[in-house]
Amino acid sequence: MATEKKANYTEAQTSAMIADYQAGQSVEAIAEAMGKAVRSVRSKLVREGVYVAAEKGPKAKREEGPTKKEMLLELETLVSFSVDGLMGATKEAIQAVIDMVKAETEQQEEISDAA
Repeated sequence: MATEKKANYTEAQTSAMIADYQAGQSVEAIAEAMGKAVRSVRSKLVREGVYVAAEKGPKAKREEGPTKKEMLLELETLVSFSVDGLMGATKEAIQAVIDMVKAETEQQEEISDAA
């Protein structure tokens, strides 16, 4: 025996939903007025071919500056040990090490010049 599937939306509800959406009403407002879930209303509008997805904003710009690899290459020129293990460090941590090594080097040069 075949069971008859109960429709979630009547033809009148579907027509009203489409009219409201095309009039500029938000999917959230339509869902609230109909007592339905937003996802359900959105899905019905998609099936009816009227839903237009909102445009996504532009991607966030990545911070300009040197890459980790470039920073590690710079650090490699400053120190006498392998920096391979530092690839997992954050850029901020790598920069802190670079700054520390540069400060130490400058301090050593000042001591050598004073002597």
